[in-house]
Amino acid sequence: MQSTIHVYEVRPRKDRRGFDLMSDVLPFGRLWYDGPNAVTNATGYATHDSRSAHAVIRVYDEAGNVNETHEIARAASGAKQKAATR
Repeated sequence: MQSTIHVYEVRPRKDRRGFDLMSDVLPFGRLWYDGPNAVTNATGYATHDSRSAHAVIRVYDEAGNVNETHEIARAASGAKQKAATR
């Protein structure tokens, strides 16, 4: 059985007005998040959006370096196991 892995990226906007959540699995390609909880909200949406698949969420800084990586592994039953690394 082959499993699908959804890959999400959270990147700061070039206009410095929040963060974009980007992925090929999003219907419009990207979502814009702003405010003090922008990164938390973006990773939360990605976690929820990938509820039936394994997911990798990478959070980038302004220089393009990965600050955080979140891996969500789904068990066969659909339960999630979350591992976060910095």
